[in-house]
Amino acid sequence: MRDKIQWGILGTATIAKEQVIPAMQKSNHCTVMGIASRDGEKAERIAKEFHIPKYYEGYQALLNDPEIEAVYIPLPNHLHVEWAKKALIAGKHVLIEKPIALSSKEGNELLAMAMQYPGLKVAEAFMYKFHPQWIKVKQMVDAEEIGELKTIQSSFSFFEDDPDSIVNIKPFGGGSLMDIGCYSISISRFLFGSEPKRVLANIEYHPEFKVDILASGILEFEGGSSSFFCATQLVENQQVQIFGTEGSIRFELPFNPPNDRPSKIWFTRKEVTTELEFEPCNQYTLQADAFSLAILENEETGIPLEDAVYNLSVIEKMHESAASGCRVSL
Repeated sequence: MRDKIQWGILGTATIAKEQVIPAMQKSNHCTVMGIASRDGEKAERIAKEFHIPKYYEGYQALLNDPEIEAVYIPLPNHLHVEWAKKALIAGKHVLIEKPIALSSKEGNELLAMAMQYPGLKVAEAFMYKFHPQWIKVKQMVDAEEIGELKTIQSSFSFFEDDPDSIVNIKPFGGGSLMDIGCYSISISRFLFGSEPKRVLANIEYHPEFKVDILASGILEFEGGSSSFFCATQLVENQQVQIFGTEGSIRFELPFNPPNDRPSKIWFTRKEVTTELEFEPCNQYTLQADAFSLAILENEETGIPLEDAVYNLSVIEKMHESAASGCRVSL
């Protein structure tokens, strides 16, 4: 059996250049065969920089290449569904940068279309789920090593006030919740293994950009809660703490763990704290390999597309709660 999938990259976004392309080139099951940009010269320049064999002027040109089997879409959020649909029509497997869509309605449209192509894999690129630290923490929570999971506290923030930054452009799907708050929502649903029953949110919107720049939320689950904040105009930070009836877990760097040194978590139970260390790895490489193996072995990706739609639903309910000043049921 062959062991590699031929990949194409739709776009030259920063995350593609700085994270995903280098990670895929180190993987066991990926060959980055081509890259496309609306600007042909830019595509050529990036292709030469990363030693990518093919480059294309326009995204459709890449999709028309029969050698490309799967595509990664790091385009601005408002273009995700459009080009994911076109990729499916072209017969390509699709890995879409989070969030997959601008709304749960749009996400459901993609989900419905993906069901018409059962031979093709479609997934949201939430890379943290492939890192050993999160796999281990999920196992610990499910095994009740901290007792019954009761509450999660998390935060993710950075400072970006450039009006030309995608995170500050509302029509492109900008805002703190779509860009980074989605992580806190995702980890909460992941660890509780269910959907929140109610949401309460407070959101600050930028007076000019009209995007949310600071959002605080409480997600109420059947057996506990998750409280978090996200911000695009605050000091850089990322934190996650998980509390159970008998213990707790704290991350050193939950969402962007280092590639060049071990990552760490601290597990506390009965007043004894144990440091758990994980060998250096690249979560983007692990994500690409997992998706490629799902294609090669014709297995499920492990992250159903419905999960991405549910995450968008919670984001929408947070905006609804902030507007009404009340708890909102899902």
